[in-house]
Amino acid sequence: MHKAICEPLGAFSAVKDADEDIQKICDNVKSQAEQKTGKTYKVFICISYRSQVVTGINYLIKVHVGGDDHVHIRVFQGLPHTGKGPELVSIKESKTSVDILDE
Repeated sequence: MHKAICEPLGAFSAVKDADEDIQKICDNVKSQAEQKTGKTYKVFICISYRSQVVTGINYLIKVHVGGDDHVHIRVFQGLPHTGKGPELVSIKESKTSVDILDE
């Protein structure tokens, strides 16, 4: 399970550096992001994230997509018993490396 489970219910965590688990989530939603934006991302590397425990986990993730470009994605990962993979909820384009991950 992710470290997010230690956060208070309903509150987003502080920003954390992305790790292998978060990159796997990004890899799983990359095609959803491409479909939503109509773009193809040759680079899709997670930089940082925040998490929120609900009936699953919401993630706000900063993703480097090449050059100086970044996107912020919101992903929902349901509880394990649902058997569902991560789902892209929204994506904000035209972000930079210094833009704050916000709701």
